[in-house]
Amino acid sequence: MAKQAKRVKSKYTKARFKRELPLHLMILPGLILVLIFSYVPMGGLIIAFQKFIPSKGMFGDQKWIGLKNFSYVFSLPGFSRALINTIEIAFWKILFGLLVPIVFALLLNELRGRKFKKAVQTIVYLPYFMSWVVLGGIFHDMLSPSGGVINQLITALGGKPVFFLGDNRYFQGTMIATDVWKNFGYGAIVYLAAMLGIDTQLYEAAEIDGANRWQQTWHVTLPGIKMIVVLMTVLSLGNVLNAGFDQIFNMYSTSVYETGDIIDTFVYRLGLLDAQYGPATAVGLFKSVVSTLFISVSYFLAYKFADYRIF
Repeated sequence: MAKQAKRVKSKYTKARFKRELPLHLMILPGLILVLIFSYVPMGGLIIAFQKFIPSKGMFGDQKWIGLKNFSYVFSLPGFSRALINTIEIAFWKILFGLLVPIVFALLLNELRGRKFKKAVQTIVYLPYFMSWVVLGGIFHDMLSPSGGVINQLITALGGKPVFFLGDNRYFQGTMIATDVWKNFGYGAIVYLAAMLGIDTQLYEAAEIDGANRWQQTWHVTLPGIKMIVVLMTVLSLGNVLNAGFDQIFNMYSTSVYETGDIIDTFVYRLGLLDAQYGPATAVGLFKSVVSTLFISVSYFLAYKFADYRIF
């Protein structure tokens, strides 16, 4: 009986593999790209523990110095400032990056005009595909203290021009607001897709019980998208040390280093401009380890308190 069961199981496994072979072949190019661009470059992390001299090559006769690159970087006067700025900007981006799409998706879900709903959905989704190189130039023009549209409006209302991209008081808020504006359309699409999976009979039952639209939203819609909210939260917490290099690099200047310099721009100047490859790699490794810890802890908490599982 045991041998017969093994033969049946083996035949089932072979048949299943043949059936799923096209799917495995479709995944293969993506796996190869991830291997080449994500895993192979991880070999370069050894630079963080070396006194790296480029002329000798990464695997040449380099001098190993242990954790000295880390202690050197942590002692630099600009590192603590960049770390605090990164955490502050990333925290508010994560918070509003979750709240704004949820609220917008709930409002959009209440619209009954199908064509108007699709049009709004498309319009708010378009900025997500635009590069920060393009958007940086647009915002530089719009927020200019001399001829920008925003400052012209402020002046017309009796206010004084604001240097959004050159004043430390406003720079972080500008980065957070522009990032949320760019990305909330994508988040709203995700939540709207989750809302489509909610059983309409639940709304009908709630309406029969006398629930108004707000009560239906609170007791039916929000619980119905709870899992996708947890998923987006878990994924976003991995970016707690990623405040957005593309955005800030294209919009900041030396005048706002105090509040605008983040770890990624700090590494850019340290590694590419100052050619300190070892310390720059050490900062990148530190950032990756902290991000991994955050996403692991957030997944554990999601599993423990919300019974959420990825697998």
